[in-house]
Amino acid sequence: MKYLPEFSPDVSPEHQHIITTAVNAALKAGSVLMELYSQPHDIKYKGDIDLVTEADVASEKAVKEILSTESSAPIMAEESATDISCPQGAVWIIDPLDGTTNYAHGFPFFCVSVCYYLGSPVDGMEAGPLAGAVYCPVLDEMFAALRGHGAWLNSVIIRTTSEHNLGRGLMATGFPYTIRQESQWVIDALKRVIVKAQGIRRAGAAALDLAWLAAGRVDGFWEAGLKPWDTAAAQLLVTEAGGTVTDFAGGEYNPFMKEILASNGPLHSSLVEILSDFSGKKGSTL
Repeated sequence: MKYLPEFSPDVSPEHQHIITTAVNAALKAGSVLMELYSQPHDIKYKGDIDLVTEADVASEKAVKEILSTESSAPIMAEESATDISCPQGAVWIIDPLDGTTNYAHGFPFFCVSVCYYLGSPVDGMEAGPLAGAVYCPVLDEMFAALRGHGAWLNSVIIRTTSEHNLGRGLMATGFPYTIRQESQWVIDALKRVIVKAQGIRRAGAAALDLAWLAAGRVDGFWEAGLKPWDTAAAQLLVTEAGGTVTDFAGGEYNPFMKEILASNGPLHSSLVEILSDFSGKKGSTL
């Protein structure tokens, strides 16, 4: 399988190395996840409904081994990070298993997310994600993006949809881990969208939801209470595929914020109109 395209001469060797490293790390982690997928899992809980398995830890180890060999940038990873504030300079932001609850239940919607992120301007480049890879090992689908050069699914360019009618749009969403403590506003937001859109899917892995948005499989996505590793790579996928990413109110977004609204672009203003009242709710500011 080919996971990246042939790069044009205007892509520097350094950036080619970065995106290739991200893809290779995601592939390695994905192979670890599939080796452990059908086995009994050692499940521990980080909160009421937030869990971690031995596969999360093994996948993170595999990613780190590749990244530390190929790059000197520090690593911010879900299972080992002690500081998740926005960094200075470059950092790898990784989620070794997005969709752990799905994985633990044998529900085949989960992924690995790897992002090379500039926490501040570097060599004239603005802060933000520079390269990202989101890998779904069950389907052997590698979503990858490089800033300014597009987004791909298994080396083929992808684009968001051109749907302008929200009533024909398929939306995706997720619920914060604090859902038991603050269900009302989450349900209210869901009710507002569900009567306007053609349909809503809640599959349980934000990075993969956003990757599918970039590939045109859904038209919009919103969620609150996320962490940087959930959206850093996928944010870049969406924007490089022609979509729009903001907070619920339509303001500028970065993965260190706790609420995200992403769309194909044409539907964005309609979604902002529906969801702006929920911007800054508890789950979006934790």
